[in-house]
Amino acid sequence: MNSTDLTKTLAEILLSRNWLVSLAESCTGGLVSATLTELAGSSAWFERGYITYSNEAKTECLDVPARLIESHGAVSEPVAKAMAEGARINSGSNVAISITGIAGPSGGTTEKPVGTVCFGWATENQTFTKTVHFDGDRQAVRRQATEFALTELIALLRN
Repeated sequence: MNSTDLTKTLAEILLSRNWLVSLAESCTGGLVSATLTELAGSSAWFERGYITYSNEAKTECLDVPARLIESHGAVSEPVAKAMAEGARINSGSNVAISITGIAGPSGGTTEKPVGTVCFGWATENQTFTKTVHFDGDRQAVRRQATEFALTELIALLRN
């Protein structure tokens, strides 16, 4: 499915549950929020998006503990988990997605090469995380991360 189809599918699921979604984005810089709000009527199910590009923003806006970022790095599943939970709780939404990664072209390391993206999906009862490596340039990594985040949320909500 393309981004438009993913958004429509997610909207149907959220509307059927009377749920709101929020986003905590770092490497995607608001691309997921922009994708979701392309659909007319998204205000019925889209609560808000946080673009927390810096570590300070993650701590201030999402209550991610600074010690967590220091010990695991901003691009890590523990930080993605805290971002998703912080976005959900602070926004009052039913579900949240977080994305933190290295879109490139620089910034990668041996342990975390360019294209490494960590995701979190939080509901009231559970939080899931996953790390994926995407290939391509900066735009390709960001686009793939957007589609992956939405695809996984749809799968989570359908189960």
